[in-house]
Amino acid sequence: MTVSGGTQNWSSGLTFILAAVGAAVGLGNIWKFPYVTGVSGGGAFVLVYLACVVFVAIPILIAELLIGRRAASSPPVAMSKLAEQAGRTRKWSIVGWMGVLVGFFIVTYYSVIAGWTLSYIAKAASGFSGAAPTEVAGQFDELLAQPMTMTLWHTVFMIAALTIVARGLQNGIEQAVKILMPSLFIMMLLMIGYAAVEGDFRAGFEFLFNADFSKIDGKTVLAAVGQAFFSIGVAMGLIMVYGSYVPKEVSLTRSAVIIAGADTLVALLAGLMIFPLVFANGLNPADGPGLIFRTLPTAFVAMPGGSIFGAVFFLLLAFAAITSLIALIEPIIAYAEEKWEIQRTKGCMIFGFLAWLIGIVSVLSFNAWQNFTPLEMIHAFEGKTLYDLIDYITANLLMPIGAILIAVFVGWRMRRESLVEELPVMGPRLFTFWYWMIRTVVPLALLGILISGLN
Repeated sequence: MTVSGGTQNWSSGLTFILAAVGAAVGLGNIWKFPYVTGVSGGGAFVLVYLACVVFVAIPILIAELLIGRRAASSPPVAMSKLAEQAGRTRKWSIVGWMGVLVGFFIVTYYSVIAGWTLSYIAKAASGFSGAAPTEVAGQFDELLAQPMTMTLWHTVFMIAALTIVARGLQNGIEQAVKILMPSLFIMMLLMIGYAAVEGDFRAGFEFLFNADFSKIDGKTVLAAVGQAFFSIGVAMGLIMVYGSYVPKEVSLTRSAVIIAGADTLVALLAGLMIFPLVFANGLNPADGPGLIFRTLPTAFVAMPGGSIFGAVFFLLLAFAAITSLIALIEPIIAYAEEKWEIQRTKGCMIFGFLAWLIGIVSVLSFNAWQNFTPLEMIHAFEGKTLYDLIDYITANLLMPIGAILIAVFVGWRMRRESLVEELPVMGPRLFTFWYWMIRTVVPLALLGILISGLN
């Protein structure tokens, strides 16, 4: 294990890229991006989205990676250290804490949702117990109504992720992503081949890529900005802590472009493997999360080889989910190890148990506590269960605020020469462009996401 700046290092730039792409690629890439693209103008939306990736996602991704590598510390310590170096107040550590806490609370419910994929691997492999196509969608409602079953899969998924993180950077996270990420891409290509043979590939392709510029308006642009922002994994502590392990010889600029590009590629490939199957069976592509657990299982039951390819599809989802989950867990473990000197395995046991316990709240929000809406008196929280509240506060409030503060800190509080030192590959013109974006365009775009989320 190599050590630099008091922290571990990735063994190579490639393993860092695999881990960062794994962190960014999650369940949202599989269901949300393809659908939003299809209903928002297809190829026209893709062009707007790519512009948002270039002008918003990549600049903020570079900024967070830069903070992590320069400080070579966990997020709270990194923000405090760099603020002190720049002659600013150490209270900027609050931004690091926000990222760690956001990541931790997302872990609590992400593990529950990821557990559904494990349940559906078994369901798909069994042909959904011989259920008729009209009955398959109801099996998801049956799962949500069973807190013990959901808790079981939540527990299995949490233990799997914690076991990987407990083994450390090179023996745990690196070894996992070296297997999981290539496997994920292979399974995606396999599923696209299946969709091309058994599905309506032309209809799926046209839904995803036919450019309809009449659908592009302010709301669509804001949706593209939000999709680009939420997709790359910033403001959750994970990019900052992964950045702290990046060796000095690795280009942050090139890495950010590759990460964002691979993340977008996965989302587009997801559309090519999902929508041909949906259209071939006359199903609704606008089902959102239900697309994965209601619509597609209905398609798999009705198609040749559906049990095999259905199981492959849900295994693919599980791989995407666990690479994101281990990245979300790492920031709090890294901080506990660095600041409190808690041994990594012990830290995983302590914080893993806390996350698992809070996750039970999300489990019960789908059944026993589904009518419990504690903040009903506040208009913004009306009708929201405890799971909804955790999701809303982390995604709609804390993440955009944290990202805005990161952009402000890098663009307006860090010394320019420090930034130039970390980004030598850019050159003067590209650096000036990035510097202007992170100081002006990025904060304004993120403010738009925040306001949109509040509304």
